[in-house]
Amino acid sequence: MAFDDRSPIYLQIADGIKNDVLSGALEEDEQVMSTNQYAAFYRINPATAAKGFAQLVDEGVLYKKRGIGMFVSPDARERLRRERRKRFFTDVVDPMLAEAERIGVEVDEIVRHLGGAR
Repeated sequence: MAFDDRSPIYLQIADGIKNDVLSGALEEDEQVMSTNQYAAFYRINPATAAKGFAQLVDEGVLYKKRGIGMFVSPDARERLRRERRKRFFTDVVDPMLAEAERIGVEVDEIVRHLGGAR
């Protein structure tokens, strides 16, 4: 993972782990690297890694087993899919439909175009 300057590193850590859960690279109940391992691997401050992991715990993506480590929550993938689908419609589809209406593009034309995009 390469970090950029667009958002705080802890958020990029959280997003990277979420993407790994969504893609199946991290499975339900699979143990993830510890915050110290993560910090050493990516050469970042352990507190920064811990902040990203804490956010994931707060969101229910990860859970702690005391003395053992952090694990992917059993329902994390489905929860993330629901969240991303909702955000997709809110952030992408709804504004697209509003712009289509403003410029006179009918929904059936959009559907035809999308059907040919594959």
